[in-house]
Amino acid sequence: MDDVIPWLTLARAPALHAGQLADWFAQRRTPPDLLGDAAACTALGLGAGTVRSLFHPDRAAIEHDRRWLVAAPRRRLVTWGTQDYPPLLAQIPDAPLVLFLEGDAAALSLPQLAIVGSRNPTALGRDTAVQFARHLGRAGLAITSGLALGIDAAAHRGALDGGAKTVAVVGRGLDAVYPPENAGLARRILESGGAIVTDVPVGIGPLRHHFPRRNRILSGLAIGTLVVEAALQSGSLITARLAAEQGREVFAIPGSIHNAVARGCHRLLRQGARLVETVDDIFDELAPILGNLSSFVSAPASNDMGRVDARLDKDYEILLDALGFEPASLDAIVSRTGLQTGAVASMLLILELDGRVQQQPGGLYSRRLAGR
Repeated sequence: MDDVIPWLTLARAPALHAGQLADWFAQRRTPPDLLGDAAACTALGLGAGTVRSLFHPDRAAIEHDRRWLVAAPRRRLVTWGTQDYPPLLAQIPDAPLVLFLEGDAAALSLPQLAIVGSRNPTALGRDTAVQFARHLGRAGLAITSGLALGIDAAAHRGALDGGAKTVAVVGRGLDAVYPPENAGLARRILESGGAIVTDVPVGIGPLRHHFPRRNRILSGLAIGTLVVEAALQSGSLITARLAAEQGREVFAIPGSIHNAVARGCHRLLRQGARLVETVDDIFDELAPILGNLSSFVSAPASNDMGRVDARLDKDYEILLDALGFEPASLDAIVSRTGLQTGAVASMLLILELDGRVQQQPGGLYSRRLAGR
């Protein structure tokens, strides 16, 4: 790009998106043309605040954006209408005009599934996100999420464990990582050939109103969105709603009726989301789309998620069946199995060392998913 300044000016104009300028660009006009034509801005119906920002830009902030772009080789400005702009995202009505990107721009155009969920998941929910991301990544899908704590971070890690590319869509400028606890994960994403992307200019922090606009990019990049765990008041439900409005598939994993972070998934299922128990449920639903992407994606040959992978002594099988995947106390397990307390405690220790059971806060126990 010869001159990024006009695009950076558009990027900092509030409430401006590609849908508003589609006709303008269809006439082969350019950002400099727009910035020199106040009458055209009025004719396009742009708001007063938007027009004011276009004709009286914060030049120091724009220069700060430009310096950030040239300070490292993996930084890019991906602009509307260019070859690097992801085609699925271009289809949404309020697509961003500009994407700030660090990493590999080609990752944005890979077939990808978004995985989102609670920032405070259960241990089982975190394991589930890791497992699904790993399996889907090994099958050839890139995994998209929001780099938040909880399910988002687990999805990125699962994709990396499966050798897949992963894209992090964030709600702040790329001059810093948010939350800072995920700085190491962000480095892994970049080192693996993935990308971190936003439409928020440099130097702007993670403000509350940024996240709905972040979520429409997250869902817009993907062929579908999988919600692993979500409370009723959750940004993940916003992402799922946006995915549905964009004509993309929405998937949800059911959970216990006693689990507060399963209630958002149950609401989605009542609203028509696809119920998911295994990765095959996702591939079966996406088969018509993935058929056109066969050079990238192939459904896994087998799916052992959630199954015990070796024969166990009968008492151990009874214990695991009684335990299930929801956390339970030692007393509850004794009551369900009819086994002696000492025997159950010993068996739980052995199963924990074997990676089949994990302790939860409060002295509770739950099963691990196979492969964890």
